[in-house]
Amino acid sequence: MKAIGVIPARFASTRFPAKVLAKIGGKPLIWHVWQKACLCKELDEVLIACDHEDVFKAAQNFKARVVMTDCNHPSGSDRIAEAVKDLKVDIVVNIQGDEPFIDSRTIEALSVLLKQDSKIMMGTVIKEITDDADFLNPNVVKCVVDDQGFALYFSRSPIPYHRNKNASLRTKNYKHLGLYAYRKEFLMQYKDWPKGVLESAEELEQLRVLERGIKIKTTVTDFESIAVDTPQDLQKAQAWFDKLK
Repeated sequence: MKAIGVIPARFASTRFPAKVLAKIGGKPLIWHVWQKACLCKELDEVLIACDHEDVFKAAQNFKARVVMTDCNHPSGSDRIAEAVKDLKVDIVVNIQGDEPFIDSRTIEALSVLLKQDSKIMMGTVIKEITDDADFLNPNVVKCVVDDQGFALYFSRSPIPYHRNKNASLRTKNYKHLGLYAYRKEFLMQYKDWPKGVLESAEELEQLRVLERGIKIKTTVTDFESIAVDTPQDLQKAQAWFDKLK
């Protein structure tokens, strides 16, 4: 069973244009992501899917396999689908191009979900929320799961709502990390589904899958990461990088 990791690298990011080329420790952000992905033992290959010549050249410079994709894709999943459509692979892992400290073991655990259970069409990663500010932050996506680890819902709002304050002491709250794994045949179907009502409301593409009645299996990680969405996030990432040296 062949698994490939694909890093979608969109150049014209709305909040931070060209962020994938922003430097952390003297290296492009996308290089850090690629390095982490290459450490994953469950991936047979790592591919960068970009939409701009500058990113393409940067990836070539550090010897990554890279393909050019349409700049008009509405989501990373669409970009990845174009990148793998002609490849003979079974499992496709979507590795966000703006998380330079993603842990390779998290990627491995996600890949294993689909390798061990042929019924799972899509998987993703969640982490327990330990900071109350994250629970209230609309930029931190929350997830609730059933007792089998399947996602019930994703939201930018705090879920579950703690009507009884004492209940919050017994409930684990999870945030969603933007890593996905799909079976290739499922990804090629999913990309053509119309945007759903819930997806439009929350601006979360994984809700399109839940609205169709397809289950998304989650794996829980203890590893923290930083998504670089703004120049301020880049400063935080640089500070974290300096501490790790």
